[in-house]
Amino acid sequence: MPIENALGGELRRWRDTRRLSQLELATRAGTTQRHLSFVETGRSLPGRPLVLRLAESLDLSLRERNALLVAAGYAPAFSETNLDDPRMRPVREALHQVLAGHLPYPALVAGPRGQVVAANDAIDVLTEGAAPQLLAGEVNVWRLALHPDGMAARVRNLDVWGRHVIEGLRARAARHPDPQLSELITELSGYLPDAPPPGDDYLGFAVPLRLRTADGTLQLLTTLTSFATAVDVTLAELHLEAWLPADAASADILTRRDCARKAHPPCTDR
Repeated sequence: MPIENALGGELRRWRDTRRLSQLELATRAGTTQRHLSFVETGRSLPGRPLVLRLAESLDLSLRERNALLVAAGYAPAFSETNLDDPRMRPVREALHQVLAGHLPYPALVAGPRGQVVAANDAIDVLTEGAAPQLLAGEVNVWRLALHPDGMAARVRNLDVWGRHVIEGLRARAARHPDPQLSELITELSGYLPDAPPPGDDYLGFAVPLRLRTADGTLQLLTTLTSFATAVDVTLAELHLEAWLPADAASADILTRRDCARKAHPPCTDR
């Protein structure tokens, strides 16, 4: 198949995914509908700058932008550097500072499919009592959260909170299709109990995690942060997942755990 037809097929696929017309995409990318039509049918091969504008207009990830460039016959524009590479040392140090700065509350950095690449000490509140196999090798934060031998046994609102996690992953997979992520979602969905659809009073935008611990029940809110200005594929695909206490009692428990972990007694009342 000609290179230009490969590009045209990818553009049509992404336009369908984003539900954009040729005119809408052409306008966003600063070209004409006629030229875009020629690109999609293989009658014209766009220059590298236009391919990048089209990719940006389609809100593609850096990995997806590289793939679109390759489909057009161009070299990838964005590097993909292993996080262990010496050139990534400033990034690793910055991540360490962010994680340490979030203490006494748990936080971690994960890859695009939930694989944990770094975490602070407070993450022990999530791993407490988890089966060894879930903590061996490459730990997956979503599998740890929803597996019956992981956090799930301690999550008091697993039906609602678990659904919230799954729906977030499904939205991500719809935005950036990934067969491996889809397989993981299928696996994770099988861990959740059957539950009726949420009622009219369901506040899907802020579902607290109600987690039993040896020190009491926590109510935690989850925040997700991505590295939006990254120009390296590896960094762009990482996200920071941090938990914040939803009430004073939860903050007190986490503070006490942090104090005990550091072995700096006495841990007095706040």
